[in-house]
Amino acid sequence: MKDLWYLDSDCSRHMTGDKTKFAKLELKEGGFVTYGDNNKGKILGNRVIGNGSSFNIKNVLLVEGLKHNLISISQLCDKGFKVMFEPNSCLIYDAHGSIVLIGKRVNNIYLLDLHHASFSFHCLLTKEDDTWLWHKRLCHIHMQHFNRLNRKQLVEGLPKRKFEKDRVCEACQKGKQTKVSFKSKNVVSIERPLEMFHMDLFGPFRTMSLGGNLYALVIVDDFSSCQHGLCS
Repeated sequence: MKDLWYLDSDCSRHMTGDKTKFAKLELKEGGFVTYGDNNKGKILGNRVIGNGSSFNIKNVLLVEGLKHNLISISQLCDKGFKVMFEPNSCLIYDAHGSIVLIGKRVNNIYLLDLHHASFSFHCLLTKEDDTWLWHKRLCHIHMQHFNRLNRKQLVEGLPKRKFEKDRVCEACQKGKQTKVSFKSKNVVSIERPLEMFHMDLFGPFRTMSLGGNLYALVIVDDFSSCQHGLCS
């Protein structure tokens, strides 16, 4: 629990007693904080907490002897954040309405794990407006079809932008290539019967044959050009 932060509505400032939690720390005595039992804790410094890679919280106090890490809900709201509590989690939104932190409820307490905050942040807020990535996602459809889907609002979540074919898709180019035909041979390379067959299965016919069959299989021996037929 020492790595988690308590979301506290009674706390007026962010504070912790562990200096290792700070991404940046300025040691400077700045008075005292008063606890709920009227005891006081000495302020040793303040600065920024976080993992340094995604979301950081500024103006956090380092308080001597404090055993818990506290996040002030009122201070978050003063900085323009919106805090929403749900039965099993707590969501913190920035001023643009994007989720920046997710807390979890443990018994009757809401906790934040700032060390792993980047995982929640990237998972929930990954957005991609690259038109060519959408082209790959939706089975390499033509850009004109994207514009039609956008115009008629047929796909939820598709970015509202114009899809232009400004370059060649390598996968589409390779997939639409046709194989060059083999050159005709003037010399027969088959040396004995039954070495190569040409077969063709066709049907079903609209009208049943006299034998009651709907399909026919034609087999031609390439050496003798002898033709055989099977019906079913």
